[in-house]
Amino acid sequence: MASTESPISITVKSVAGSLVTLRADTAEELDQRVALSIASLAAATQELEAAIRNVLAVNAAVPPNPTVASIATSFGATDVVTHTQPIDSFSSAPAPSMGAGSRNCPHGTMTRIHGLTGKFGPYKGYFCPAKQGDPSKCTTQYIKQNQAEWNSFQADQTKA
Repeated sequence: MASTESPISITVKSVAGSLVTLRADTAEELDQRVALSIASLAAATQELEAAIRNVLAVNAAVPPNPTVASIATSFGATDVVTHTQPIDSFSSAPAPSMGAGSRNCPHGTMTRIHGLTGKFGPYKGYFCPAKQGDPSKCTTQYIKQNQAEWNSFQADQTKA
């Protein structure tokens, strides 16, 4: 199958890491595109990088778990609703139970995952919470279908 991509390309990386690629079929076409595009590319890259810096600044200004009172204060208002129970999360999903069947590894509590389609069909297992690619990540502890735990396994996550 023949490639539909132009045979000549040039990619420029800005100081902030933005990549801009120009493609052409001939060297002359590339020269023309570069000459016509330099000013607009510089302006577009600066605009994009400014927008990214603005988003990062806004994200840094927002606390990770804002309370109603802190949000109200930021708008010059006061929180008039009182709660008898503290609200811990914005999510209505129940937290995974840490009861029977949970396992730990050196990185913390292992995540219980039930996969509906794996290499060998459905699977259930305990997965290390360390980040993907971490060389110290623990081996997954799979539950076999013939084990008694298979039927009582309560997953924290289900994957299709």
